[in-house]
Formats: sequence, structure tokens, C-alpha cells
Amino acid sequence: MTKKYFGTDGIRGAINSENINGDMFFKFGLASGTYFKSQKKKKQIAKIAKDTRLSGYALEPALVSGLASAGMHVYTLGPLPTNGLAMLTKVMKANMGIMITASHNPHSDNGLKLFGPDGMKLSDKIEKKIESLIDKNIEKILSKPENLGRVKRLETGTKDYIKILKKNFSKEFNLRGLRIVIDCANGAGYKAGPELLRSLGAKVIAIGVKPNGLNINKNCGSTYPEKIKFAVKKHKAHLGISLDGDADRIIMCDERSNIIDGDQIIAALATRWRNKKMLKGGVVGTFMSNYGLEKYFKKEGIKFIRSNVGDRYVKEKMQKNKFNLGGEQSGHIILGKFATTGDGLLVALESLFALRKGKKASEFFEKFIKTPQLLKNIQVKDRSIINKPEIKSSIKLAERLIKGKGRILVRKSGTESKIRVMGESDNKALLFKCVNIIAKKIK
Repeated sequence: MTKKYFGTDGIRGAINSENINGDMFFKFGLASGTYFKSQKKKKQIAKIAKDTRLSGYALEPALVSGLASAGMHVYTLGPLPTNGLAMLTKVMKANMGIMITASHNPHSDNGLKLFGPDGMKLSDKIEKKIESLIDKNIEKILSKPENLGRVKRLETGTKDYIKILKKNFSKEFNLRGLRIVIDCANGAGYKAGPELLRSLGAKVIAIGVKPNGLNINKNCGSTYPEKIKFAVKKHKAHLGISLDGDADRIIMCDERSNIIDGDQIIAALATRWRNKKMLKGGVVGTFMSNYGLEKYFKKEGIKFIRSNVGDRYVKEKMQKNKFNLGGEQSGHIILGKFATTGDGLLVALESLFALRKGKKASEFFEKFIKTPQLLKNIQVKDRSIINKPEIKSSIKLAERLIKGKGRILVRKSGTESKIRVMGESDNKALLFKCVNIIAKKIK
């Protein structure tokens, strides 16, 4: 039986764990390179980008070696947002793109996200084919010396990505007169974010732009929005933008220092797109999307459906239903009109484009009242604890108590050793009680 390496968002784990080490990254490179080489396209090219984790500088050479050993020519791009890699993979007609990142996780983790020539994350079917090659006898798939791939550094990745982003908007679009704070989480967007905004004329206050390999996502970025909230107030900014480690997520902050999560951003963009006749079909959210968002869309006559948690599942539902907008409360938002995956900077530009005529951010984003939501992320050694009879019983009890007054969702994290317990209800006392019935059992 083929061992499973890929999760819902590529491969991710702690540094020097079973899957995240130099030996395995060589095998991942060799296996993925072998698969894409078997597609028999004229050019065999792979592009590699990464975030700013110290471990990435050790893992990248192993990955490059594996790809070159499979006969793939490799271009390394250095730190670049995930969707920047996806866009450049598609535009430059590469066979594949690989992002070395653990997204919003701490520096002690790392991983891989793989993209095909269309800029899309690989399907389960292709991932399974690559997995079947990982544990093959290496000698059988190594290229002969004369067929080894060549490796080059592409120094223009950030500039090329910025150009692609700006092409989605009119040449007249500018941000002159706007004061914007951007928190780049000491991650992959630390160059592209400030450069993009300044190139459009904004006055930019950049924080989280001094990566040292260990401070990615540490008390900054989209998982720590308090930092952007404080900075917007301090600098009297018109808007705050907060990215995560690989810049595929965004949380924002209006001029009043109110945090704007992914659900609120989606509501504002969906309304604008509907009014401009740009919205196709409707919107895809997830089972974590706030119930207030669902009620708002129902009132506005905008079709709304939910998917499993994870951008891959959002994208699949978007494709199946031919929708062009979807995303998660966490700020991973897919603008299908422009991109194949989440892109914090692209979402920021689309939002800023709506504000270009002097509209205040608070006016643009205030679309619905959120249903009170309580989320507990519980660290566990084994996520299968969720299947224990006593845990299942506590979930049934909580669901019975909250039925008709709210909802409960319990799930395994797709990227961390955590169980996530989420509840929603206008009855805050009941909400707290139900979530804790389950949380106490898991602990």
C-alpha cells in the first residue's frame, strides 16, 4: 500500500520529523520531477519559491537536487508569496511549481505546496501518483549524467509578480493620498507587499519586514491581528493589511482599528462584484464561515454554499459550481476572476480599488453582524482522539443542547496537531457551555 504523505494543503510538519528533512525533500523532488517528466512536454522546468524560514535554506538544496536528478531544469526564486509562484509557474509555462512553506505555522515547521502548469494546486489523483514514486528504488528513476537538469537563480521573481498583479487593474489606478500599514509577518511577502503599495503611490508603514529565519508569524501577521490594530491607530492609517507567512491569507483593519476577518472581506467583495455584475454564480464558504455571513447572503439574494475547511475544497466547489469567489474566515480568499489560489496582496488590491474614490474602509466592510462564535484550538498528541467514544458522546450532548439555537463543529486541524472546537449562538452562555463540554473531554 502506498504511504500517504500529502495532507489537505500539501506536506507539512516539524523540522527534522519523519517527512520534513533533507533526505525526504530529495525524494519529494525526485518523485515529483519524475512524474512531470513522464508527461513528455518539450521543456522540463520546475520553479521553486519559499518563505523566510531558516530551515528552508537547508531543505531547498535537497529539493533542487532531487528535481535535477530527475532531469528537471530548476529555477529558484527565493522568498515569494505562494500565489506569486503559482502565477509565475503558469505565465512562464513551467511544468510545475513548488513552494517551500508552512504558511501560518511557527518557524519550527516547514512543508511543501505543489502546483501544476496551470497554476492550480495538484489534484489528489496526481499527488497519489507522486506518492507512489517516493518510495521507489531510487536507482531506477535517477537520470543519466548527460540528462541531469540544470539549476538557475531567477532574480526578477518579485518584480515579475508585482507586474502581473498590477495588470489586473487599470493603469490609472493609484493609492496616492492613502496611508496604509502592512504587516508582512516576517514572511514571504516582506519585499513584494511594501514594494507593490509604494509603486502605486501609497504612504506605507511596513512592519514584519525584518525576517531572521526564526521570527516568521511570531506575534505578527494575520494570526496576530492585534499588531496591525495597534499600528493603524498609532499611525492614523486609512487601512491595515496583515498577511501570513506565505502571504496567501489576509486579515485587514479599518480606519477605526476594527479587525476585518475573511468573512467580512468576502461579504464586501461579493456585494461589490454582484453590483458590478462581476460575480458568477455565488460564493463558496466553509463550515467555519460565520452564520451571520450566511444570513447576509440570503437577505441579499446571493447564493452561498459551504465546503470542508481548506482552500483546496473551496476551490473544488468553486470549479464544480462555476463560482468565481470563495474563501475562509481565516483570510484565505480566492478571487477566481484573477487567481487560482489565495493571495493576500491581490485581495488587498481589489479592496483598495473599491476604496479609490475616498470611501472609508469601515463603510465598505460593514455588511453584517457576526453571530457570536467561540473557537478553541486544543493541542493533542494524536488527532484520532476525536474518535474516542467519550469524545463522541460529549459532541452529541453539546449538539443536543444547542440544537435550534446555534451550531457546533468539531474537526481535526489539517496542518497542526490540534482539535478545533467551534460553536456559534446568539446565546453566549449556552455557547460557552457547549464548547467547553467538548473541550474539557479532549484535554
